[in-house]
Amino acid sequence: MSLNGKVAIVTGSGQGLGLAYARELARQGAAVVINDVNAETAEQAVAQIEADGGRAAAVVVPVGTTDAAKALVAGAVEAFGGLDILVTNAGILRDKSLLKMTDEDFDLVINVHLKGTFTCVREAFAYFKENNVAGRIITIGSPTGQRGNFGQTNYAAAKAGIVGMVRTWALEMKKAGVTVNAVIPVAATAMTKTVPYFQKAVEADERGEAMPAFFRHDLGFGTADDVSGLIAFLASDEAANITGQAIGAGGDRLQVWTHPTAATTEYRDGGWNYEALRENAGSLFGPGVLQSVGEEFLPLPEELQPEPAKAEPAQAR
Repeated sequence: MSLNGKVAIVTGSGQGLGLAYARELARQGAAVVINDVNAETAEQAVAQIEADGGRAAAVVVPVGTTDAAKALVAGAVEAFGGLDILVTNAGILRDKSLLKMTDEDFDLVINVHLKGTFTCVREAFAYFKENNVAGRIITIGSPTGQRGNFGQTNYAAAKAGIVGMVRTWALEMKKAGVTVNAVIPVAATAMTKTVPYFQKAVEADERGEAMPAFFRHDLGFGTADDVSGLIAFLASDEAANITGQAIGAGGDRLQVWTHPTAATTEYRDGGWNYEALRENAGSLFGPGVLQSVGEEFLPLPEELQPEPAKAEPAQAR
């Protein structure tokens, strides 16, 4: 097993994607610190990993503050004698359109996703430098952070910010031999269960069957286990040369996302004043030049169309 002797922290790993990541790290030989805000959920995750033959311990703390980050690193050192891997998966959702989103909705999501990633990475990197550990840091992004999504101002800002921090940290951590990357998962979660477009994929997964090829191949949409292999690989010694990247995983698809780059470049002697922009707007900002926003899903084949919701039976009065 490639991660024998390694110690990993996975934030937000009591269930869902985080638990899948933790179980795969443990399967590859790492001792894992499970993190959740619910003690019972965390202990159940620990028990599951131990039942699989792995080693795990729980640190129950809400991610976001520096104190929480310190508790996580201290918990890894106390339970397993060190730290080699950090996966910052913890997150929450407070989806609302802009005019309905409150300050609290915005701050809560930013605090857990963005600040929580910042504080945990800072604490882990400090440990790596102090102890001369060529650590592995894996943050979790989202397609929403790459392209935007309706009703997710807070989440999009946090996930885009995480990728921006990763690019900066890759520069700052290079000399210490620490790698840092962002994984962009596309997988069935509690949220996708509520989206009619994914109904047939989610139903197949819940029956223990493979999702239809349209979802796995054409959309790159799959299960949490389809992402966990990438997490474990990026945590391994074999990935020592991979840093500063945003890498997507879902279903049968793997993607290396480009860094933002200019789609077109035009020059004009003297610069682009208002009149010049008006005169050349058609060629500068015409069809084929402006970039799309949001994800554009392929049309569902007829056999994968969601079934209409069944009407509730009328109650006798």
